[in-house]
Amino acid sequence: MSFNVMNIHNSVVTVVLQNRGGAKEEPNRRGWWGTGGRTTSLPFPSFVVTERRKMAPTHVLRCCQRGLAWIPVIFIALVVCWSYYAYVVELCILTIPSTGEKFIYLVVFHLSFIMFVWSYWKTIFTRPANPSKEFCLPKSEKEQYEKEQRPETQQEILKRVATSLPLYTRTGAGAIRYCDRCQVIKPDRCHHCSACDMCVLKMDHHCPWVNNCVGFSNYKFFILFLTYSLVYCLFIAASVLQYFIKFWTSDLPESHAKFHVLFLFFVAAMFCISILSLFTYHLWLVGKNRSTIEAFRAPVFRNGPDKSGFSLGFSKNIAQVFGDQKKYWLLPVFTSQGDGLSFPTRLVTVDPEQPIECPQPGGLDKGAVEGPAEQTSPLSESQNRLLGNDYHIEEDHKEIDFLKSDESEAITISIESES
Repeated sequence: MSFNVMNIHNSVVTVVLQNRGGAKEEPNRRGWWGTGGRTTSLPFPSFVVTERRKMAPTHVLRCCQRGLAWIPVIFIALVVCWSYYAYVVELCILTIPSTGEKFIYLVVFHLSFIMFVWSYWKTIFTRPANPSKEFCLPKSEKEQYEKEQRPETQQEILKRVATSLPLYTRTGAGAIRYCDRCQVIKPDRCHHCSACDMCVLKMDHHCPWVNNCVGFSNYKFFILFLTYSLVYCLFIAASVLQYFIKFWTSDLPESHAKFHVLFLFFVAAMFCISILSLFTYHLWLVGKNRSTIEAFRAPVFRNGPDKSGFSLGFSKNIAQVFGDQKKYWLLPVFTSQGDGLSFPTRLVTVDPEQPIECPQPGGLDKGAVEGPAEQTSPLSESQNRLLGNDYHIEEDHKEIDFLKSDESEAITISIESES
């Protein structure tokens, strides 16, 4: 009789006993091994108990960490609820004498409050997007990768798989970006979040105030959250200011509303200053088409690091986050372009507005058709430009002129580059 360890996963260990006759004996409810009604005097192996004891504190620690992570969100929620009560009840209902002023303040306040809460909710509860199954290693390559000890051979395995993926970026050493934790090849602009314990598409940062990763799936919601929170605080501070001065100079009679009004102004002003700097910084990032990670560590392309590698111009950079339809820009609904797995770059993407002439299969006819060039697919680009050894053409400031010769019926292409 001998031990065979069949599976070890998350402290669950299956141990099967094999006797000489080939019959398998598995543990019964009491933790003893036996076949049928017969049990042996062999208890659980000691390493099973030890493994479970080691995993139990880790599981409890993770649960505590997840619970503590909600403290900043709960704090913000309590402050917002108190600000609603202080503004609506203590200021508008009990302090402001004019009915018209009350009505205008309440309408504007509730509009900004609804948009602020809506965008904040979407930022918190929108799950970060993860790499698709295409970026997972096939079973055979995965087994080879795990068995191989040499990094060079592991990179060769990753390169074979990456030839069919839309990849433009690599590590600083020029290797394929692979996450050993999630066991996936990282798409461009994807990073592993240690707090969420997952790879996040177009990861910007992990925000403790929303207890979530800000990335491709909720970056627009995060920008709108900053926008409406800034509007919310600015409106409160501006409308409360005159009554703050009156209470401070004792022009209004003493009441329990005085504390709420004074404190409301200080809180709104404090949050307004802190949010304004963060809001301005992220607007600058959107205009440059960079994430916070890329602003501090430039993405590495085949020709080297380039912070502006994904920048397509101000208007196109804005459209990548907010979408093409401007009527949805201010609403916290998902309208971002793309799928988060591949992104156009100014280094390897052909300008779709540049006209070209394409020769016909049977030779060039006199009535050659002139049409817009189709954008090169990320798949072929990654094969030829990133992973291959072919030449690399930068598309910046290139003018392509096509001259047709009627006599020779041939196309002459001249490329002028500005260094």
